[in-house]
Amino acid sequence: MDTSDTLFALAGKIALVTGGGRGIGAMIAGGLVRRGVKTYITGRDLGQVTAFAQQLADSGGECIGLVAELSEAGSPAALAAQIAEREDRLHILVNNAGANAAGSLAEMTVSDWDLVMDVNVRAAFFLAQHLLPQLKAAARDEDPARIINVGSIGGLHIPNWEAHAYNTSKAAIHHLTRSLCKALGKDRVTVNAIAPGPFPSGLTDTRSERVRASVATFVPLGRAGTAEDAEGAVVFLASRAGAYVNGAILPLDGGYIAAL
Repeated sequence: MDTSDTLFALAGKIALVTGGGRGIGAMIAGGLVRRGVKTYITGRDLGQVTAFAQQLADSGGECIGLVAELSEAGSPAALAAQIAEREDRLHILVNNAGANAAGSLAEMTVSDWDLVMDVNVRAAFFLAQHLLPQLKAAARDEDPARIINVGSIGGLHIPNWEAHAYNTSKAAIHHLTRSLCKALGKDRVTVNAIAPGPFPSGLTDTRSERVRASVATFVPLGRAGTAEDAEGAVVFLASRAGAYVNGAILPLDGGYIAAL
């Protein structure tokens, strides 16, 4: 049996996971650290993000917590500068940080709408722009640098509840994924997105009766996503196994979208 298969190997790479201290971001960051990826994570709360980074490092690996308020216009440039001070290469950028604004059409405010768009779309674009030198330095013909955006099935269909700003932002990040794919292919940087369905996070309580009933009704596999599901999708896209996947939006939803 061949034990030297490196198809899914990631050891030695460097990654940045925005919003990596909570929810799906934490699932992704944990998986990267366990596979030997030097992983930077960001959050708004210095104590929380550094404590979580230390927790991951203590389990074996290297993880560094950085503070970033990605709703602010200058934050992507400032975060990229922090990375550039520490690293001359970046193999993996995971744009996961997200904001939500609940409320109906009548209740939505301009400030809430702008917050969601600023964090979910604007920050992802400008991080890609400002980190392009480090991504290009890490890129190889056979193993490109990776940008992995975290979208949502809410950007692929219209749910039965009002989530206008959030779902619009996720549809935008899916389109941005394809747009950047076309622009960055020549630089050997691939750009893909995952579109999660129900996962435990600050936005979704998968233990609530409402979410459990929705999962049982609409998800063919009959369960919510797990940390291993999020981790596995990103490991595939970030490793040699996914090197020829570019411009894809991967539904990570147990079949929810397919069954609509």
